[in-house]
Amino acid sequence: MVTNIQGYSIHDGPGIRTVVFLKGCSLECQWCSNPECISPLPEVGFIKTLCTRCGRCAGVCPEEALVYEEDKLPSIDRERCTGCGVCSSVCDYEALVLYGKQMSVDEVFDAVNRDKMFYDASGGGVTVSGGEPLLQTEFVCELLEKCRQAGIHTCMETSGFTAGSALRQVLPYTDYVLYDLKHMNSKKHCQYTGKPNGLILSNAKIVAASGVETLFRMPLIPGINDDKQNIRETAEFLHDLGNNTLRIELMPYHRLGKGKYESLDREYRLSAILSPEPDELELVKKEFEANNITCLISR
Repeated sequence: MVTNIQGYSIHDGPGIRTVVFLKGCSLECQWCSNPECISPLPEVGFIKTLCTRCGRCAGVCPEEALVYEEDKLPSIDRERCTGCGVCSSVCDYEALVLYGKQMSVDEVFDAVNRDKMFYDASGGGVTVSGGEPLLQTEFVCELLEKCRQAGIHTCMETSGFTAGSALRQVLPYTDYVLYDLKHMNSKKHCQYTGKPNGLILSNAKIVAASGVETLFRMPLIPGINDDKQNIRETAEFLHDLGNNTLRIELMPYHRLGKGKYESLDREYRLSAILSPEPDELELVKKEFEANNITCLISR
């Protein structure tokens, strides 16, 4: 179940990459910028600013989930909508979009293989992301193995919240891992993501022991995980993993995904939080460096 295949990415692994976003995630991080990837099922998004009220979608929904009221924009009855995508297929203005599409390994490989010349020139490749790609383990294994056979560098971005057996199954086909560490306090982790962090920390040890090149990353959310105690505890955890894990990349919080929440009729719970200022990022970076961790800031 794929939500998007995005080419020419420079923030999701080495070089120029094509990112395959898979649908489904067991976490519900309040800052998630890809809410369309949380549910494992197809969903219809309604981008109200693009709607011209042309009426082409009127009456096409087999479940009658599109609700019309005079002089108002249509709305979606989420309890009735099955994500079939019939409405989006007739919307010329792309106000109705289908998030999630069944694709085969061959279909995805053909899409990413078209950009091989960019990978070869830049040291890039393909990155599977999401959502949580390890919820579709067999698909990811087959795709990354096929990429490997074609000489394409492979990368997996994961939250680590998955069965250790799934992680072990995918690692042999993975050249590079992007691994999120969101909060070291399990109660706060549960508060902001819906799940405790024990499984994530346990799986981080599996990744570190595998020898696969890994970059740990932290989504930096002001007032939530940017305090000195959390930074120090994260640094200590990285030291415990071994000398090949002594670096982390900060992913500054932004609100670019807010429109997706609106399109899915979901509440965006962190609307009051602003992106961290450059000097705030530098303070966190210096705190990591003071604890002997190389720290990068994603731009």
